[in-house]
Amino acid sequence: MRKQFLAIRWGRKYGPEYLNRLYGMVARHTTPPFDFWCLTDDSAGVRPEVRCLPLPPMGCEMPRNTYGVWGKSRLWRPDLGGPQGPVLFIDLDVVITGSLDAFFEFGSEDDVILARNPNTPFEKLGQTSIFRFPVGKLAPLRERFLADPQGVADEYRFEQRFVTRNAPGGVTFWPAGWVAVFKWHCIPAFPLNYVQAPRLPRDARVVIFPGPLNPPDAIAGRYRDSEPARAPLDHLARGFRGERREGLVKHLRHYIRPAPWVAEHWRE
Repeated sequence: MRKQFLAIRWGRKYGPEYLNRLYGMVARHTTPPFDFWCLTDDSAGVRPEVRCLPLPPMGCEMPRNTYGVWGKSRLWRPDLGGPQGPVLFIDLDVVITGSLDAFFEFGSEDDVILARNPNTPFEKLGQTSIFRFPVGKLAPLRERFLADPQGVADEYRFEQRFVTRNAPGGVTFWPAGWVAVFKWHCIPAFPLNYVQAPRLPRDARVVIFPGPLNPPDAIAGRYRDSEPARAPLDHLARGFRGERREGLVKHLRHYIRPAPWVAEHWRE
């Protein structure tokens, strides 16, 4: 199977450094040859090895009041203007820690393969932070979405739930352990999160960061970029004094010490 990587970038949330780091991690962990494509509305500052393609139009108004990243619906087009056949899509805010070759050897070329979402084990929900699909196979999803974007978003909330439940032929999942969710698999449970740094699971090849916590936050030792990194006792004291943005239990759980190994991997 030809090794083709695909990313998507629009707006200003993630600068070109995210894309450049992603390419660097892919190059270090993939046996050549491979192609790396990106759909983007701004190629300024992007390293030349990345094959930038024009960001396709949404074709509709973006749904409102939804958690899903529905801009990813652009990936479901019949033709992306470059890659053909199976592509491995990777979010910009992931950290690659092991070989990616097996992601092109697992399953068949016609499969849609997702990471498993550990937050909903009984639902068997997939994560689209890293998933493989043949270009064009998800076109029926785009047709259904464009027919009623807000209705689909209201029903499914997350675009990954829409893909999991409606991909033609169904979906499969990467083998257990290949993909780790940072906040679930790396951060020690309370109260150990106050004394132990996040760890890298032994078998993890990719670490994903759904939610507000991104690689720079993991490196600094904070749960979101809107708050500074604090010493353990300071974070505890703020929680009991009511100086928090959420309930006490979440506040206590949402503390992390710096994770130096993230910085070692998340680089160009």
